[in-house]
Formats: sequence, structure tokens, C-alpha cells
Amino acid sequence: MKIEALMDSLPENYNFVDREMVMKAYKFAEKAHEGQTRVSGEPYITHCVSVASILAELKVPPAVLIAGLLHDTVEDSPVTTVDIKNNFGEEISRLVDGVTKLTNLPRVSRGDQIAKHPQDLNSDIFEDDNDLSEDIFPSIRDRKKDLSNETLRKVFLAMGDDIRVVLIKLADRLHNMRTLGYMPEAKRKRIAQETLDIFAPLANRLGIWQVKWELEDLGFRYVNPDKYKEIANNLSIRRGDREQEISQIEDNLRRILLNAGIKNVEISGRSKHIYSIYKKMVEKDKPFDMVLDLRGLRLIVDDVPSCYAALGVIHTHWRPIPHEFDDYIAAPKDNFYQSLHTAIIYEDGKPLEVQIRTSEMHQNAEFGIAAHWRYKERGPRDQTYEQRINWLRRLMEWRQEVEDAQEFVDGMKSDVFQDRVYIFTPRGDIIDLPSGATPIDFAYHVHTEIGNRCRGAKINGKLVSLDYALKTGDQVEILTAKQGGPSRDWLNSNLGLVKTQRAKSKIRNWFKKQDRDQNAAQGKIMLEREIKRLGLKTSSLEELLPNYDLKKLDDLFVGIGCGDISISRIVNQLIDTEPGTEDPLLIPKPVSDQPISSDSITVLGLKGLLTVLARCCKPAPGDDIVGYITRGRGATIHRADCPNMLRLNERERIVKVSWGELQKTYPVAIQVKAYDRQGLMGDISNVLSSEGGNLIDIELKVSHNLATIKLVVEVSDISQLSRLLTRIENLPNVMEAYRMRSA
Repeated sequence: MKIEALMDSLPENYNFVDREMVMKAYKFAEKAHEGQTRVSGEPYITHCVSVASILAELKVPPAVLIAGLLHDTVEDSPVTTVDIKNNFGEEISRLVDGVTKLTNLPRVSRGDQIAKHPQDLNSDIFEDDNDLSEDIFPSIRDRKKDLSNETLRKVFLAMGDDIRVVLIKLADRLHNMRTLGYMPEAKRKRIAQETLDIFAPLANRLGIWQVKWELEDLGFRYVNPDKYKEIANNLSIRRGDREQEISQIEDNLRRILLNAGIKNVEISGRSKHIYSIYKKMVEKDKPFDMVLDLRGLRLIVDDVPSCYAALGVIHTHWRPIPHEFDDYIAAPKDNFYQSLHTAIIYEDGKPLEVQIRTSEMHQNAEFGIAAHWRYKERGPRDQTYEQRINWLRRLMEWRQEVEDAQEFVDGMKSDVFQDRVYIFTPRGDIIDLPSGATPIDFAYHVHTEIGNRCRGAKINGKLVSLDYALKTGDQVEILTAKQGGPSRDWLNSNLGLVKTQRAKSKIRNWFKKQDRDQNAAQGKIMLEREIKRLGLKTSSLEELLPNYDLKKLDDLFVGIGCGDISISRIVNQLIDTEPGTEDPLLIPKPVSDQPISSDSITVLGLKGLLTVLARCCKPAPGDDIVGYITRGRGATIHRADCPNMLRLNERERIVKVSWGELQKTYPVAIQVKAYDRQGLMGDISNVLSSEGGNLIDIELKVSHNLATIKLVVEVSDISQLSRLLTRIENLPNVMEAYRMRSA
């Protein structure tokens, strides 16, 4: 993209002064990025111009497009926000600052190898997390992840004040995705997955379909390249026949509508995007051929009455498919999308999908919140625009209360990007919540005090558990106590009692108001219980304090007690810092219960050596391990702190080993103590089944009505183990459930 092409593509309503400012911004950015290149070898300024071109397609105001040209200058050059303000004004300076990363990483060196271009480390798409920095400097990798989350948090916070910031960020990500092929494979997958998890849902929430579908297809291309190519090839093979078929259907439909008096209608084939085809294949468990049979047409008519008139004509001539009609005009989607959707059996006996909408609805569908500026010259649309902005702000009411960046990003995924469900209060009022929300989420949405005193719920007149997932149309009645507060268990993600960030923030605020000593005592109890259950050590707790900017263990316990610090995060860091651990392993890599081959466990200096897990200490990924060379049976793998290894005299037979990556599960011994009752084992089995844990051994003893159950369960990582133990411990009559450290 060259500047001449950008100038030619500027919206018609840009006046002479606007165009001069765009050219000034280009020259300013060109000078700031002078000598900088992208991984592709192109001058860096081409990226800035391409981002501005995407914004021009959305017909954004001049200030936004100019900020798009300048969006990397502060981040990747000596230019400051003050320089931007002095040259282009306060508004553009604020927009540029909104999309600028919070801080730059220091240069990373390995011997004589130095990262010569800081922008290679700091650019959104060009962070140097390939072979050099991530493998040799794992702390740099962790810091980059933190910085990435902090930057996303900053952008989303700015979005609440000025939606234009996120439009620049989306345009930036879209062009980066278009040029992602130049990056190393591991990096491509990471960035593509982040795009599918965050940026495509964000575009969808803003209603910008044009950007959403391209981000999804590009992300899917790198996350699952084999399936992407398979679907793309199938589409390519049948494109000619399909286009001819659609053309004939268009002519027939146009003639029928004309005879019915509907004259001004624009009919076009609705292209299916690769990622949407894949999702439909997965959701409906159908092969490609069956999904492809759902051909699509889009009708654009003059007004709303014409939409329904066209629908009537279509349903009169062809039989509609049951349960395939949606009226998004009368009941718009939560991102303000409007259209009529139906599916019919066409004359050839195959299904045909049809969408019917007005031109205005089509502009809203394609450009979402950006359609506000496309219509400005035709007349005011501020009311609809303000409705969208206010709705987004309501979704993000909790944003100022969350300080942890990872938690903030997770909150955006749960509260903003998820589909919505519509729930009725006993009075008939409608409340919209994220899909998967529970009665506790509903209670806190109605009122903070109702949430604090929630003790139960009725759905459509029937009592349900507090982890019930609300569905559209449910009428919810919250049962409350006269006094009291929330339970700390509500913040335990393993129990699934609270899903929305809004409710979590209000629960934490309640605990923060409690006595410090009480929070410290509860936090200590909670952490010690989790450490004991997972069979970890507490010797390295003090080493974690700098991670949270704390000086005393009491402060850590207080943070846990009031919900500010996640226990799961501490557990992962404890695994990382256990004595003797060389490589950080936040999520343990899985291993099978079968004898482990030399392909799965790496034995330093010895290839092809048979390896087996020791029964005495039952090592699992996340544990520091060593190998012991046996006579005739290869190497036995022990935990580094195994008593048998510590007592060993023949130190020369100990070899260095590390966990491999090929196995999918690993066995862990669990002990459950409970008061015996009918159905106890059935309930435990149901928990294992629902969490995906595979039971491979069981031993049950009952004495004086006390049951001791020893299980060996295959799990995939430490998080799954924690969820299993938590859910088993919350079963009726169960006193405790914990991991056994030795046989």
C-alpha cells in the first residue's frame, strides 16, 4: 500500500484540510520509522499506511485515520506523545497513546548476538519470542505475556472512554494477520489463537462483520492449517458449479418477487467463510458436503415492510425448514444486528438459506459501530450510536475495579465477548447476561446486596443449585438471608459458581471490607489446604512475594483471603520455583501411566534407553525428576526429593532426565476420606467423568462408617487435578481429597 493509493481511497467527506493533515501525518511517520523494516523486508511505513487504508474503508473520521498512521511512532521510535500533541493536537495524541504499549522491553543478548531493533521486541506482531529469547530467557517470555495483557487492558479501558481506540487496534491486528506468514510457526500459532480468542470476538461485539470474518479466517488458517486447506480446497473445487447454480436461483427469485410487486430488491450470493463452515461442521457434527448444501442468498430491500413481504413470498413458493427462521428485526442481536433469516427447501430438493434486510441494516451488519460515521453525511444517527456505546459501557462496568491484567482480559472474554442470554425477573423485567451465567451472577446484576445475601435460587418456580447455567427465557427468583455475606467458595473457579467479572469484583469488594486479620487467616488456610491437596511444598513461598510487589507473607495471605490473588496462579509459580527445577513449567506436561519410552522422557547423553515411572514416589509432570540406571531394566524415573534417591550411595548411576511432550495424560494417586453413604462412589465417578479424568485403579476400605478411597486417575495437567479434588471435596459426606505423595 502506497500513500498515493491511500489518498485516493479517503472518504469523500474529507475536506482539503483533512487531506493535508493525512499527508503531514504520513511524512511524520515516515521520518519516525526511517530505516526500520518488517520481517518481510518491507519498509515499516507500509504497515502504517495499510492500517490507515483499512480505517479508510470503514470511513472513520480524519482524526482516527491520522492516529492510525501514527499508531506505532511512540512505541517504536524516539517520538513521544508530547511530540504528537504538539504537531497534531490533543485528540490525536490521546488516540495514539490508547493503542501504544505500556513499556518497552530491554534488549536481549546471547553472547555477541544482540537484538538490534527494539521494535522487533516490542511491536504487537514482531515480539522476538522465537528461539533466542523464549528458550534462553524464560523470564522474558513471562514478562512479554504480562506486558501483552497489560496492553490489552489499557486498550479496553480506553475503549470504554473512546471506542475509536479499539477500531485502530482492530485495523492494526487485521493487517498484521494478513502478513503473518513471514513469522516463525510457533509465533504464528500464538498470535492467531489470540486473534480468535480476543480480536475476532471484539469485532463481533462491535458488529463489524467485515473485519470479524477476515480475522477468523486468517486466525483459523494458522491455528489449524490442515483443516483450513481441506475446506478451502473443497470450496475451490465446487466454486464454478455453485456460482452457476446460485445465479440461476437469483434470476428465478427476482422474477417471482417482481411478480409479487417487490421491485427494488438487490439479490446476491452470500459467501460462506471458511471458519464459519468449520464451526458449523463441529457444532452440528456434519461433514463438509452437508454444510455446503446450505447455500446462501442475501436480499436487500427498501424498508422493513418489504422485508416481511419478501419473506411471505418466499415461504409461499417454497417450504420453509422448521426451526430455521429467526426474526432479528423485531428482536435484534445483542450487537444490534438486524435481519430476517430463513431456510427453505428449493426446487432441486436442497436447502437454501436466505437473509432479508434493508440497506441500512446491511451497512450496520458489515460495519457495526463504524456505520455511525458512514451515515453522518446523510443525517444524524447519534441515537443508535449512543445506545451501542452505553451498552458496551454497561458490559464493562467492572473494568476499573480489576487491577490484574490477566484477570481483566479473562473478564473481557467472559463478560463482553460471550454470547448473551436473556433472563426474566419475577416482575417480568429482562436482564441480559453472558452465556453460562449462574443465579449468583444474576443476583449481583440485580443488586449488590441481593448477591451478598443470596442463599438459593428458583428457576421457573423450581429450586436449582447455584451452579445452574441460566438459559434464555428462564425466570429467576433469588432466595436471600436477612444478613450475612458471600462465601469464599464463590470465587473458586473450580466450582463454577460465578462466571461474570462483575459479580467477582463485587464479591472481592465485600471481603476487602472485612477485618485484615480475618482475611489473612482465611487466606492462609485456603493456600495451605490447596498445597497439601496437590502435594506441593511451601518452602519457596517467600520467593513469590516480589511477583505481587509484597514484603510479608501476611500480605500474600490477605490478598488470597479477599480474592485479589488467585491460588491457581500461586500453585503454578510454586511448581516453577521448587528446588532443583531448571525449566519453568507453569502447566505440567502430561505423561502416560504406561512405561515411558525414550521418545517421551529425555535422558541426557543416552538415546533409546527404556524408562519407567518409579512406584515409590509416583512422579508427575511439574515434579523435578531424576533417572536411576538399573541393571537390565533401563532407567527408573524418580522425584528428585524421593527418600529412596536421597539415601542412595551409588550417585554415579543417577542421570539427568526431563519430561517429554508426546504423552497426553499422566497418572496421579488421590486419597478421599468420607463418611460412607449410598451412592458415594457413583458421585465420585460422575465427577471424574465430567472433568475428563480417567480412573485406572481404585481401592476402597470402610471402617466404622468411615470410607478411605484410594484412586489412581489419569489427568492432563495440574489445573485439571485441582478441579477434580475441589469437586470431589464438595460432594456430600466427603471430608477431604488430596494427592498422595508416595505409595
